[in-house]
Amino acid sequence: MNPKGKLIVIGGAVDKGSFTEKNFDKQVEKNLNFFETGILKRLITESKLKEDSQIEIITTASKIPKEVGPEYAKALEYLGAKKVNVLHIETREEALLEANAARVSKADVVLFTGGDQLRLTSILGGTAIHDLILKKYTEEDFIYAGTSAGAAAASNSMIYQGSSSEALLKGEVKITSGLGLIDHVIIDTHFVHRGRIGRLFQAVVGNPRTLGIGLGEDTGLLITNGNLMEAIGSGLVILVDGRQIKDTNITQVEMGTPISIKNLVVHVLSQYDVYDLEKHEMTIFAGHHA
Repeated sequence: MNPKGKLIVIGGAVDKGSFTEKNFDKQVEKNLNFFETGILKRLITESKLKEDSQIEIITTASKIPKEVGPEYAKALEYLGAKKVNVLHIETREEALLEANAARVSKADVVLFTGGDQLRLTSILGGTAIHDLILKKYTEEDFIYAGTSAGAAAASNSMIYQGSSSEALLKGEVKITSGLGLIDHVIIDTHFVHRGRIGRLFQAVVGNPRTLGIGLGEDTGLLITNGNLMEAIGSGLVILVDGRQIKDTNITQVEMGTPISIKNLVVHVLSQYDVYDLEKHEMTIFAGHHA
C-alpha cells in the first residue's frame, strides 16, 4: 500500500555541527541558514491545511536546539504559516512523555532539524512518537520533513558516520537503521559542499538494490505516493544506482583498503526533475514552470 503522506528531505545548509566531520563544528551558532524560502514555502503549500496546518518543529538532533527551533519557526511564520510550534525532545525520557506524543498526534507537519541523526534515532526510535509518525505518514495527508540529520534519518537504512576523504576505503562508512519511512534508499546530506559522493558509493555497493540519494545544500526532494521524487530547491540531487554494477572487489579486500566498482550509474537532478522509484526512470523537466 502506498503511503498517503509526503516526505520532504532537505540537504542542509543548517546546523553545521553535523555528526563526524569535526571541522564543521567551529562556531556552529554562526553557521545557521534557515531561509531556504523555496523549500519551506513548498512545505506549507503541500501541507493539508496550507497556512493553517499545525507544524511541529522537532529539534532532537541538534546540539543547539534553543537556537535552531525559533529560527525555523520565524522562517515559516515569515512565509505565512500560522500554527508553528517548537517541540524540544532532548532525552529518551522526554520522548516517552504522553504530552509530547499528543502534540505529534495533532500535527499536520513535523519538521526535524539538522544535527546528529544517530542522536535522533536513538532518542525517538521505537517510541510512541516514532509509531505515530509512521502511522500518520501511511494513513493520513501528513508531511514528514527533515533537513540534514532529519533527512538522513527518514529512510530505513541510514549513514551515521564516515569521513568524506576516506569514504571509499572498505569499512569507513557506518550504516544503521533509520526511522523507516521509505525503503530501498539511503540518503546523504550536505552532499556537494562536503564532497560526500564516495560515502554513497560504498553504501550502494554493499547492497545494490538500495538507491543512493545525495542532497545538496538548499536542495531537497518532495516524495509523493512513496515513489515519485521531485527535486526542489536551488541545487543538485545526485542519485547513485547500483543495480547495473558488473563487478566489485568489496568482498575480497581487507578493511581499510580502497574499493573498486565497475559500471555504477549516476543521475543528476535539478529543480522540477522527477525520478520514479518503482520504474527507476528519470524525467528531466523541460520548459517554464508555472
